[in-house]
Amino acid sequence: MTPSSSYDTLQFRIKTILPATYRDCYEDVQPVSMGSAGLKYTPDGQVAWNEIWTTFCDLAMAGGPPHKGKLLEPATPAAIESDLARYQQVIAEICRGIGLVTELPVQPSATPGWVQIECADPVMAGWLLRAITMENVAARAHGVFLELPAGPAYRIEKEIKNVITVIAKTCHYWVEHMWPSQEAAIGELFAAMAVEAPLLEPDPAAAEPPANIEELTGLTPTPHLYPGWLGLHCPDVPSAVWLIRALVASNILARREGTVLYVPLNPTTDPSGQTLSRTLGQLCRFAKDHQIL
Repeated sequence: MTPSSSYDTLQFRIKTILPATYRDCYEDVQPVSMGSAGLKYTPDGQVAWNEIWTTFCDLAMAGGPPHKGKLLEPATPAAIESDLARYQQVIAEICRGIGLVTELPVQPSATPGWVQIECADPVMAGWLLRAITMENVAARAHGVFLELPAGPAYRIEKEIKNVITVIAKTCHYWVEHMWPSQEAAIGELFAAMAVEAPLLEPDPAAAEPPANIEELTGLTPTPHLYPGWLGLHCPDVPSAVWLIRALVASNILARREGTVLYVPLNPTTDPSGQTLSRTLGQLCRFAKDHQIL
């Protein structure tokens, strides 16, 4: 989003990205979890991933609770090498589960620590990237391919289930709650935002955050916990929710852990942090003008 963009433009972009079921009521969505669904098994002892869910919590994008309280990240190459047999088991189970719940082609990524899903088109992959990041599960996308994390320490009832649940949830909203005309509108919006600035994503090699971020936003940085992510304290959950929606509608990935807003640092696409600082500063001014902050 450019500095001249208006609050009305921002609201239009948010509504464009959200599934139709939320477009006129997302301000009323509460971050309340429905609880965790229990595992079901087939007669041969495998998890019946496609039989677990009949409904899903609201999307974090719409203001619902993030699927994970803390960011779920891929394993490091060293951790994978230390237990390669277990890692291969985890990868196989995640791929099996994703195939069952989405019916999309899925395979191990060429990059260790990730599985690769082939989406219907780049717009679907781009939307899922944004939605899943907001659920606090690491994700990345290129063209039609979406990648989700994996590691040898992942457990069937915890991290493996987290990855399969988050793709099941977000795919459900994309497939079942989006009309083709809205998918086309989202594609046009993504293209328009990319002309303004490339999608700002976290890079683990990121340098120090912009020195003026607190001055421009009024938000205090947190201790640095995640490579590529800068945490900023928000006064409450509603303001953090509003800001992550506004950032994603400004072509910047974002997520939250409680009242802490996480924004990406990327020395390649935003080497000085000016895009992040300028955009977030303007969004915070909008939030203050409308009594959100």
